Amino acid sequence: MELAQKQSENLFQQVASLIEAARQTVIRQTNSTMVTTYYLIGKQIVEDEQGGLERAKYAKETLKNLSFRLKLEFGKGFSEDNLSNMRKFFLTYSISENDSRKSQLPDNQSTIIQRFQLGWSHYVLLCRVKNVEERSFYEIESINNGWGIDELKRQFDSALYERLVLSKDKEKILALSKDGQIIENPKDIIKNPLILEFLGLEEKPEYSESDLETAIINQIEKFMLELGKGFFYGGRQVRFTFDEQHFFVDLVFYNRILKCFVLIDLKIGTLKHQDLGQMQMYVNYYDRYVKDESENSTIGIIVCKDKNDTIVEITLPKDNNQIFASRYQLCLPSKEELRILIENNNTV
Repeated sequence: MELAQKQSENLFQQVASLIEAARQTVIRQTNSTMVTTYYLIGKQIVEDEQGGLERAKYAKETLKNLSFRLKLEFGKGFSEDNLSNMRKFFLTYSISENDSRKSQLPDNQSTIIQRFQLGWSHYVLLCRVKNVEERSFYEIESINNGWGIDELKRQFDSALYERLVLSKDKEKILALSKDGQIIENPKDIIKNPLILEFLGLEEKPEYSESDLETAIINQIEKFMLELGKGFFYGGRQVRFTFDEQHFFVDLVFYNRILKCFVLIDLKIGTLKHQDLGQMQMYVNYYDRYVKDESENSTIGIIVCKDKNDTIVEITLPKDNNQIFASRYQLCLPSKEELRILIENNNTV
């Protein structure tokens, strides 16, 4: 009887997996078909506007009339605003840089489906990004990381692109728009500042480092998304003993791309040179007693409320590639505030 029940359960699980896979395929295909249809509708609208030329005084009335008739026939999904988004979608993704109004994509529907791999809401947001390289970066990252619309919005609002661009040369900035974020060395995973608005902590002096640590653990998945690609959580207050003394690393992670341990120390105040010395000791211990020969050197990141770049530069060796300091911010600033913040915060 038990064997029969087990076989029955196995059969159920296998069939259920097939059904779920089929559902996901249908959802993806439906989504791709919808986005492709919206692209082609946008194309039709643009081409109808005086031979493809933008004429604002005609466009508004055209969209209004078209929306009225489409809603009667197909429902509210064809509002004037949504039709305007479709028009903008086509203009954004198919018109060449020199404004020649020549489509960069063929009319073949299967080719268009292959081009657009995200949901409609993603493309509505992406069309608002004026910088072509920045838009391409967020599209690639959304595809590669499976970002939903909420996560894409959060990464855009936290100026992920600008924060990564800060420490890149021109060649690597161009690579961001073609390949997304590529992690090749320890500096590639450092963001300055780290935006931690998802922790829900207010900007006030009363909370402790323990409060900050607990808030991070409660939102560990979002924190790892903010850290970047390839992170696995290893533990909090991880103890090691050396020379009969106990030491505790606030947070331990492992990065599978860099193949190394990443140690994080949290400081709610201004970074001191003693903090750097402490992290150097943590890193040295992990390099000598924890990592194996196949793994790369340990990285240490001190996440602090503020830091003096001169102290960091003097304390650490010139060829430092293991210990870094990043400021954190507990609220999501405006784009202008982020721009100023980024300009004043050079990654060490």
